[in-house]
Amino acid sequence: MTNVTTPAAGRHHSSDPPGPAWPPEPVSPQQRCWADLRQQVVFRSKRLNVGHMIEADQRFGQRDALGPHGVALFFVCDAPAEPHGYRLHTAYRLWLASPEADDLPGLLGDLTEVTADNIARGTAAGRRWHPLGPDGSMVNGGDLSLPAGAVYVGVGVSTLDSDQGRWQQVGRSLRDVPAGGRQRSAFDLKGQCYALLTDGTALHVDRDPHARLGADGVRCTRSLDPDRISYHNPHEQLTEQGDHPTRQVWRQLARLHRVLTAHLRAERRP
Repeated sequence: MTNVTTPAAGRHHSSDPPGPAWPPEPVSPQQRCWADLRQQVVFRSKRLNVGHMIEADQRFGQRDALGPHGVALFFVCDAPAEPHGYRLHTAYRLWLASPEADDLPGLLGDLTEVTADNIARGTAAGRRWHPLGPDGSMVNGGDLSLPAGAVYVGVGVSTLDSDQGRWQQVGRSLRDVPAGGRQRSAFDLKGQCYALLTDGTALHVDRDPHARLGADGVRCTRSLDPDRISYHNPHEQLTEQGDHPTRQVWRQLARLHRVLTAHLRAERRP
């Protein structure tokens, strides 16, 4: 590992300054590294959500139709040639459409229970379970193998539900030909992403393909700009904001994140 403290090093317990300070405190390499990682997670989450949307649209109404929700796992490994000394890897899980797959909090809750069972079963058999397998894999896409030493840094959600409506309703509307109007495509639809990282970051992405220039739709409990870490952040309590269904998503995602963190990073705690 390089001398720079990156997410791959596992020393993730520092926190951003609590409020504005003048003169501003120097930004550490670790803070810049985590800010960069948050930006990369935003980019990967958006890309996953777009791919999820396109694939779900292509398979809409078919026997192998996709459900509206997916889960992503984020890992980093040492990469000295990269600007911050690490490389991000993303694996994900998508589900076939079913009544159970429509309920995001329930889906996350079930996945948490399955994950805990896999961990316990592996421990009882003297094996260390990993979410990418080979036994009990919880992913079916993305980076399905990792370099040696890769470290878990977070979990996320891709959902096709948005303020435009639930996916089944919106996806069906793409098949309607408007009278005298332009028919929409999947590229016109919004999507959402949630993520929790091991440094305490929570972030939400409202992906809007028609957003005005400069509106990225990102809300994050910690700064994505390493030079603004001491500025007031209106999203510090992000996981407690929003309506009840949104808070339920955060709570169930946090349960899954705690189980994965406790298992995958236990040996890295000081």
